Amino acid sequence: QLQASGGGLVQAGGSLRLSCAASVTGFRIKSMGWYSQRPGKEREVVATITSDDGTTAYADSAAGRFTISNSITKNTVFLQMASLRPEDTAVYYCNARSVRPGRSYEYNTWGQGTLVTVSS
Repeated sequence: QLQASGGGLVQAGGSLRLSCAASVTGFRIKSMGWYSQRPGKEREVVATITSDDGTTAYADSAAGRFTISNSITKNTVFLQMASLRPEDTAVYYCNARSVRPGRSYEYNTWGQGTLVTVSS
């Protein structure tokens, strides 16, 4: 299970920090990420981070403004959002890809989503 928090209403140019805690007893998290979905649009990747070495990747729209990080235990992922724009308004979902020890099949888990609204 993934529990996301931190969304809200912010003015353009402001900042928000999203958090997502994973409960994955018996699984090893390979990577976590944040995705956004605007009304009428498909869900899109915003940023991802691997658990093994902390490699990060960003959508072009997020690079330079957003920073993804994870906790020491690797079970919590954060998205620090800065210089927010009205077009960043969306529901943000966290995602975790995990495996059972010794197995290769990846489980894809989604959080419940948290709304970020950026006013102009």
